[in-house]
Amino acid sequence: MAKKVTRKQHNSRMCFVCGLNNPAGLQASFYEIEGDSLVAVFTPQEQHQSYPGRMHGGIAATILDETIGRAIMIGNEDQVWGVTLDFSVSYKKPVPLGVALKVVGRITEDGKRIFSGTGEILLPDGEVAVTARGKYMKVPLDRIAESGLSELDWEVTAEEGDPVEITI
Repeated sequence: MAKKVTRKQHNSRMCFVCGLNNPAGLQASFYEIEGDSLVAVFTPQEQHQSYPGRMHGGIAATILDETIGRAIMIGNEDQVWGVTLDFSVSYKKPVPLGVALKVVGRITEDGKRIFSGTGEILLPDGEVAVTARGKYMKVPLDRIAESGLSELDWEVTAEEGDPVEITI
C-alpha cells in the first residue's frame, strides 16, 4: 500500500547508517510516512556482505536498530534520540546485495523515559526478510554526543528522487 511521505529525517556526514560521506556505510535515507511509521531506504553493497551475494546479519540488525530507534523522532523536532537497551532479531529470508531495500520501524509503547518498537526489512517484492523488536531510552543529543549537531553535519539533505509516496 502506498503511503504519503510526511517528512524526511536528517542524515549526517560519517554515521555508518546514515552518513552520506561514509564510503563503507549504508548511506540510508529515512522518511516519515503517514500512519506513524519510519521507512529507511538503502542499497546494501559488497562491503556489507557475509556469504557471497548476501547481506551480513549484523548489518541487518544495525539498520533495524537505527530505524526503530529513530522512529521516536516522527513528527517531533526535539532532539531526543533512542539509545538501545534491549534488542532482538529474527532472520526469515536471505537479504540480497545490490537492490534497493526498505526498512520499516514504528513505536509500539511510548513512556516518559523508555519506548519500545518493532520493525522489518522488506525485500523488493514486499516479503519480510528480517524482523526486530527493541527497547530504548530517550536521551537528549547533548548527553550522547560531545560535539553539536553542526559538527556532525546533521541536516536534512534533499536529493533528486526523494519519494513523495512509499509502498510498504
